Amino acid sequence: MTGIFGVYSKDNCMASLYYGTDYHSHLGTEYGGIAFLDEGRPVKKIHDISNSQFKTKFYEGSDQIDSRAGIGVISDKFPQPLVFESKFGTFAICCSGLVTNSDELARDLISKGIPFSEIASGEINSTEVIASLINTGDSIIDGIRRMFDVIEGSTSLLLLTSNGIYAARDRNGISPLVVGEKEGEIAVASESSSFPNLGFSIKKFLKPDEIVQINDDGCRTIKEGNDNTRICSFLWIYTGFPTSTYEGINVQMVRENCGKYLAMRDNVEADFVGGVPDSGTSHAIGYAMESKLPFRRVLFKYTQTYGRSYTPLSQADRDRIAQMKLIPNEAAIKGNRIILCEDSIVRGTQLKNYTIAKLRNAGVKEVHVRPACPPLMFPCRYALSTRSIDELAARKAIRDLEGSDIEDVSEYTDPDTEKYGQMVDWIRKDLGLDSLYYLRLDDMIKAIGCPREKLCTYCWTGEKI
Repeated sequence: MTGIFGVYSKDNCMASLYYGTDYHSHLGTEYGGIAFLDEGRPVKKIHDISNSQFKTKFYEGSDQIDSRAGIGVISDKFPQPLVFESKFGTFAICCSGLVTNSDELARDLISKGIPFSEIASGEINSTEVIASLINTGDSIIDGIRRMFDVIEGSTSLLLLTSNGIYAARDRNGISPLVVGEKEGEIAVASESSSFPNLGFSIKKFLKPDEIVQINDDGCRTIKEGNDNTRICSFLWIYTGFPTSTYEGINVQMVRENCGKYLAMRDNVEADFVGGVPDSGTSHAIGYAMESKLPFRRVLFKYTQTYGRSYTPLSQADRDRIAQMKLIPNEAAIKGNRIILCEDSIVRGTQLKNYTIAKLRNAGVKEVHVRPACPPLMFPCRYALSTRSIDELAARKAIRDLEGSDIEDVSEYTDPDTEKYGQMVDWIRKDLGLDSLYYLRLDDMIKAIGCPREKLCTYCWTGEKI
């Protein structure tokens, strides 16, 4: 995952840039970076934040910088932003999303004599590929259009020049971009939750394929967008911050709705409802509201210094975070039957080896897990998350039940089939649960409150955009 933030100011933008970027820290764990105008030219600063927080790396000296415009990024794979000298002048760029044909595009550009210098772990930085594609255009706008024509996957971007900031949302609207305003400043961000404490009010949500320019003239649309939104549903279920709003729909309210729909179809007897922090807590609140069972906190996250165990690319890092971040409260757990709400079950390894093991060790009588989305069946094509089908808990179940991998999993995605029930029961036994019930896709869509044709549900259905 990646979060991006940009700001243009009539005065000094650095405080807003620093804090606004930091408010995207829940979206990445590897790199943090900013670029700002210094005497009209972009200057970048990038730090490894895998063992620290963005604010600790960038705070010192930030109050000594005076700049009117800047962009920032929290990234899970490649260092960003990058700065380029081009035929359009010097620009800095940062991107969010996943370009699945990045290597192919890079090879084509190399064959045309275009070199690449940003190599990380043997891979060409996809942000450099995007910048090189933009440079093939007749203008920055034409270059962004051409880039969108040839990439597979999705990318939204911020591009900083001496003339201001360009912001472009991907053509399918997979990832959001929102513009905010306050007196003397205009900001654009992945997460609207970065606005309130900085005094910004939401002005507009960019449409898919829309490009805006932010400078002294304000925020001006220079390429109209389309209405073919297919925004990532998982933003509401897990990745987004609770106070963020996408397409006018608040994350926290959706998560509470998911919990309510889970409770509507459930009849298990339990003593109370709990959630796996952080996102599972919101789902549990909704479940408790609907079921009239009390809500209790049974697992506590030890400060925000322990990030999300879902986001790191290495299994070892995911396991380390999962082991260390959650502390069980034995006094609330021991001898009780708990309904435990979780945002999702991806690989299942952390839930099995750490979360459930901690509850069992604390003396739980029964544990009934309720994920707030259907079983994940396909690795995401549009953002950095699960990269392999083999990782997914549902696929492990299907492989064991069928004796091998199968291509057509439609019977396993239909919650009314016998095979779906067998798959869920296999996962239940593997995780060591007393019961397991997933939110149905139709209920999840109702909980979001957005028409299905406006949502990307690829990771559950395999339906490509």
